[in-house]
Amino acid sequence: MPIYEYRCQECKALFETIVTSTEAATETVCPKCGSSAVKKTISASSFRIASSSGSIPSGALSGCSTKSGFS
Repeated sequence: MPIYEYRCQECKALFETIVTSTEAATETVCPKCGSSAVKKTISASSFRIASSSGSIPSGALSGCSTKSGFS
């Protein structure tokens, strides 16, 4: 389930909420003031790429590679 970050346009509170597929169509409200005037914000990724050795696999962050057949 994805976690979305919102900012309330009324009280400027920043909050996160877990959205399930059944809640996707429902309206999100601010937990601080109850306003429905909220805006989804851009937040940082919370995952890491790691191998069994604990390091990032070679080429994982290199972007497009000519070895893949795409250019």
